[in-house]
Amino acid sequence: MTPPRRDAGAPLPPVAPEVLAAAVESLTTRLRGRLDQAVESLATTPVDLAEDGTYGIRCGADAWVTLAPGPSGTITSPDQARCTCLLSPRCLHRTAALAASPVAAAIPSREPGPSPDRAPSAGLDTDRVSSAGSDTDPSPEGAPSAGPDTGRDPSAGLDTGRDPSAGLDTDPSPEGAPSAAAVPAAGPVPPAGRVPSAEGASPAGPVSSAGPALPTEAAPSAATALAGGPAPSGGPAVPTGRAARAVRAVSTGGPASTAVPGRRPSAAQVRAAGGLWAAASAVLAAGAVAAGAVPQAELLRAAHTARLAGLHRAEGAALAVVRHLRATRDPQGAHRAHRADELVTSLRELLLVTHRLKAADSDPELIGGVPHNHRPDGPLRLYGVCREPVVGPGGAGGVVTHLVDDTGRWYTLRDVGPGGPARARRAGTAHVAVRSFLSDHERLSRGGLVVTGAVVAPDGRLLAERGVRATFAAGRPWADAVPATAAPDRLGSGHAPPLTGCDVRIVAADGDEVLVHVLTGDAPGPTVRLAPAHRHPDLAHSANLRRLGACPGLEVRVLGRVDPGRVTTLRPVAVGPVPGAATTLRLPQEWLERADLGYDLLADAHFPAGAHCPPPPPPRTAAADTRPVDSPLRRIRDLVELAVTGGRRAAAEPAGDGDRAGHVAALRRGGFATGADLFGALGAVAARRPRDAFGRPARDDQDQYAAQWLATAVYLTGTEAALARGLWHR
Repeated sequence: MTPPRRDAGAPLPPVAPEVLAAAVESLTTRLRGRLDQAVESLATTPVDLAEDGTYGIRCGADAWVTLAPGPSGTITSPDQARCTCLLSPRCLHRTAALAASPVAAAIPSREPGPSPDRAPSAGLDTDRVSSAGSDTDPSPEGAPSAGPDTGRDPSAGLDTGRDPSAGLDTDPSPEGAPSAAAVPAAGPVPPAGRVPSAEGASPAGPVSSAGPALPTEAAPSAATALAGGPAPSGGPAVPTGRAARAVRAVSTGGPASTAVPGRRPSAAQVRAAGGLWAAASAVLAAGAVAAGAVPQAELLRAAHTARLAGLHRAEGAALAVVRHLRATRDPQGAHRAHRADELVTSLRELLLVTHRLKAADSDPELIGGVPHNHRPDGPLRLYGVCREPVVGPGGAGGVVTHLVDDTGRWYTLRDVGPGGPARARRAGTAHVAVRSFLSDHERLSRGGLVVTGAVVAPDGRLLAERGVRATFAAGRPWADAVPATAAPDRLGSGHAPPLTGCDVRIVAADGDEVLVHVLTGDAPGPTVRLAPAHRHPDLAHSANLRRLGACPGLEVRVLGRVDPGRVTTLRPVAVGPVPGAATTLRLPQEWLERADLGYDLLADAHFPAGAHCPPPPPPRTAAADTRPVDSPLRRIRDLVELAVTGGRRAAAEPAGDGDRAGHVAALRRGGFATGADLFGALGAVAARRPRDAFGRPARDDQDQYAAQWLATAVYLTGTEAALARGLWHR
């Protein structure tokens, strides 16, 4: 018998949410207090991989934890996790091992297709995935394939004996690639007239001791303001007016809802939404730094209850919050950008959906639907655009190649696994199997592909299925694949978020960032900033940007993502020459007019002969008058992100210092009157601690604080979307 293989960096199998929630609930109060420390200690503990697929972890002299996932590779039952200690199964070792494992995501069901042999096989998507059942397709945060259990009261607790049909998408999104709703330049924005703007914003009234700042209009309850319907009595008040209308306007795209239009949620669904709201509010009040394994387990329990009630969208949002919480708390991801923004986006989505559901809003989009993998009717003709390294939480690394079709819709081809930045660097030229062909991501990103029988995940990933056939084809010039202004339309299921492209002229270097002028024809363009998508030294982003910053006057075409926190900042993924420009890049013919900033190193030969491009000097700071001025909304974003990462106590700090009045005044001078009122109201609500005559907490206003944060976050999203649309898509 072959001995088990020991691997210190081996990923643990995914765990169904209800299994982890039940394990945490079974612990005593004393053991719960030690759970986070036990989970951290397992990060460096070797894992033994046996031939039968079981995982062994040594947790002490007398404790050996065994994880035995089913055929799908997922822990779906409590019996599949065992420990040899005397307290098992209510022991700290077993629960810590489950909490250290990734959370399984429910995989999407498939649309009926003509192919009868749909068993998984090596092919387009090479991520390590697992699921419950016979499918091995990775899935975004979504809903299970099983429908709601209408015969069961979801408030009755967990059904640990029920197969959740859960799976895991272990492929983290590329850094800086939040969902379409989070990035104004890469996804849908609220329609005109429903986005709170700087002009004519309805001002909110002053903050009183009885509640958060209210507008001068009628002040309905939080449920009325956020859901637009009748609210239960006693609900906390939040800002209304345009800020409240924006709450109803902001909605992330998702699968089609299975709910009947006009039918209000059932009583069980309202209770499940209320439980999710309470769990999410507790996470928000604690902050990411304090939301360890126990608060996450409470959120997973509420997500399982929502799943049984048929709330697919709310369940997917809750699982996304847990994943982003773990990514934010992961010390190995310090170089990743936008970790706080991704958590803000997922938490805003969860609170928004559950707040409207618990107010019995009849919008069918709130219920959501089971996501389906998409099968195009005919062959899929794709053109490579670029590739970028992926460095995710938990030591994951790899590459994602972006492709477009003839209609401008975007798709991705990913190869992500354990290995961190080192694997991300190697994966750029690694071979990837496409049926009987062997190629690498470098060739794919500069060539073309014809896929017959393609299967596309809801987030635009090409999946491996039997019956899929791929043939390499010629690519097309980068100028045709990437127009000067890539203004994306509203996204639908089955398409990846598009990137933003524009032509710029280099102005100066600012540290490892570059200041540029956007070329908008005859009119002078605005000054914006190019920042590295990844700052890890193993990747080439920072070195390439420093090289570009040393060549003022150079014109280049850039493709990247708008920084959600700074609307004047673009994080480029690839660059290329500007067609017809005299002073632009001179790239090798084999690069096909594009340079992937994460992999290709720019050299002297890639710049025009007459351009003055000396070797990049040490990082320096540009003159103050050449820097782009960030929007005053940055103050609101800083407070919103601080509340998510540091918790309620951290959000209360701006309310107790002298800078609060200065921030409010700056927002008003910039024309953001509603934003100024929301900024002051959020700080005031966070700082308020009602107490009785004996100094004890008088009442719990956690709901009021969560509603105030939600109103501020939704206002911020809508206003930033309008600003980004005006800046990047002229």
